[in-house]
Amino acid sequence: MNDNRRNIISRRRKRKARGRPALFLIIAGLSLYMVVFAFKAISPGGPAHPVNAMGSAGLYSESAVLMRLDGGEVLFQKNSGEKIYPASLTKLMTVLVILDQFEDLDHTVTLPGEVFDCLSGSGASVAGFLPGEQLTLRDLLYGCVLPSGADAVMGLACATAGSEENFAELMNGKAAELGMAHTHFKNATGLHDPGHYTTVMDMAVLLRAGLKNPDFRELLTTFDYQTEPTNRHPGGVGLSSTLNSLMGTPYPDGVTLLGGKTGYTEEAGLCLATLAEKDGREYIAVTAGAPGSHETSPRHLKDAFLLYGLVDCV
Repeated sequence: MNDNRRNIISRRRKRKARGRPALFLIIAGLSLYMVVFAFKAISPGGPAHPVNAMGSAGLYSESAVLMRLDGGEVLFQKNSGEKIYPASLTKLMTVLVILDQFEDLDHTVTLPGEVFDCLSGSGASVAGFLPGEQLTLRDLLYGCVLPSGADAVMGLACATAGSEENFAELMNGKAAELGMAHTHFKNATGLHDPGHYTTVMDMAVLLRAGLKNPDFRELLTTFDYQTEPTNRHPGGVGLSSTLNSLMGTPYPDGVTLLGGKTGYTEEAGLCLATLAEKDGREYIAVTAGAPGSHETSPRHLKDAFLLYGLVDCV
């Protein structure tokens, strides 16, 4: 091989060697892009079924939102502005309206028989109160939140506004005050009505506003409650939260579920609004439209912990 031929080959090899670092930079850049893309997949506004680099499963719930309690920063959302049926999450607004209307929660009211006539055959959950029973507003509020008792809700609505229809007007007024622009209430219990709807974002706004009230927070984070003896229950009535076995229990990733409210109708699916603590900060999550029922796997609870697990990723 002559000298000219050798020089040409040598120069080509040097150019290839000089091009390798650039190739490595391109590959590294593409890898970084994929990492960023995976991160965005679980960030606010991400796809309907978020998957992170550690293989988190997608949410069962059709709509969801995760928010910091203190500043209201949205950390994750999925269909957060889409219309949902809130089922018994409605009772969070019922509670907030009552707390607005009454300062003395030890005020005593009598449950009229009409309350139970209205609920007959509805399939609504009840706290176990009886017609003519004399109870404090506090008793009824705990009956509303813990076992999600429609008997307690109707008693509160009638004591406040004279009827459930009038009470719904108060609920809609409060929703407007809070800026819940995509919400309309037709009843105080959450029983299905096509005109009774909200969004998970609106419910998060409601939950965050409610938790500023110490009585609301106390109601939402209570495990069990025992009423004083009444004229119909000499031993009082014991009430337990539908989340009793979960609240206050440490879970993986340092999450502690502090309280919450469940909801379910066939049209709404499994719904859940919760308050949790992680690394000294509090967060709220609202989910709706998970498949199943109270007799199936608690997919709404699984979704809640998946959401709280995203806190470190956003």
